[in-house]
Amino acid sequence: MLRSRIRVPLLLLSAVALTACSAATADDSSPKGGGSAPADGAPAKVTVVPPAAGKPVTVTASGGSLAEVKVVDTKGGVLVGRTGTGGASWTSDRKAAPGTSYTVEITARGSGGKETTSRSTFSTPEAGTVNKLSLAPGKDTTVGVAQPLSIVFDRPVANKADVERQLKVTTSNGTEGSWGWVTDYSGKDRADWRPKEYWKPGTKVTLDATLNGTDSGKAGGWFVRDYRTGFTVDAAARVVKVDLDRHQLTVVRDGKAVTTIPVSGGTPGGDKRSWRGTAVLMAKEGTIRMNSETVGLGDAYNKMVDYSMRLTWSGMYAHAAPWNAAYFGRANKSSGCIGMSTEQASSLFAALRPGDPFEITGAETKGVVEEGNGYGDWNLSWEQWQKKSALR
Repeated sequence: MLRSRIRVPLLLLSAVALTACSAATADDSSPKGGGSAPADGAPAKVTVVPPAAGKPVTVTASGGSLAEVKVVDTKGGVLVGRTGTGGASWTSDRKAAPGTSYTVEITARGSGGKETTSRSTFSTPEAGTVNKLSLAPGKDTTVGVAQPLSIVFDRPVANKADVERQLKVTTSNGTEGSWGWVTDYSGKDRADWRPKEYWKPGTKVTLDATLNGTDSGKAGGWFVRDYRTGFTVDAAARVVKVDLDRHQLTVVRDGKAVTTIPVSGGTPGGDKRSWRGTAVLMAKEGTIRMNSETVGLGDAYNKMVDYSMRLTWSGMYAHAAPWNAAYFGRANKSSGCIGMSTEQASSLFAALRPGDPFEITGAETKGVVEEGNGYGDWNLSWEQWQKKSALR
């Protein structure tokens, strides 16, 4: 079985036109070493088949076999492929990139064993609509044990199974996990890769998204590049347990409770209630202006807030709330966030990383954090999460 020597990103192809030969026989074949082949050793007839949209390049040989096929773009990138049984055909592993010119070099053996070489070119048109994506967490970052690998797509993804097949996650310790498709809080399609259980501390994670040439489906367009990223899970496993019934927050590090903080959660009985379930620390935003009008709470507040740690896109944070000091450890009287003293918020802010889970319990809450509202993936059982993969 033959393979090309170098692997590079490739893309889709639609309505390809050959420039040196049509989708037929390459016509510049010549016997290797000069001279003409004898009648009983006629050269193989080689045909380069330009791909239709989203299909690979194929080369066929009749009256002989393919010894070597090399498809190279103008930048020196090689379109990797393999020969079929008996060497009568060759197919690229990836699709050709749109807006790209390729040179095809072929060595074929005729029925008498003589080798001939041929060379042809073809070009692909530019992609019409292009889909792009955003990756989280950031490349080469260190995160907490609950951080999923998350991809938000700019345009709709109708062909979820085709896209998911191109998303390869590698971990340093064989972590079991699965992709799941959710609707991001922004309304966009999102794919998250979540382990079965929280990450093992120190795990190294790599994503190879070989999407170049993959069709998103109706209204989504094509991907025109590959993506690669990676991150490391922190050496310490931190879990923040928030008990809104007891009005306290406990930090558990490597299975041992290390600190407990009196807090005040969202006010019961209305829209100011807090969310429950597992929310993942999305970002440590520090000092920010919080305006209740941005989260549908009218003019309840508009103030600068210190040591803000975002837990959901809908606006639930853990942060310093000195104005609410009378209720810490006693009652839930906030507008939905988890408030604490400035000193304790400062210590918590310094101790945590994005990706650390907040496991929130309480009777007077407004529901469980949804998957797309931040990273609510952990609020589904493993079996439920696996069913959200497009490949199951």
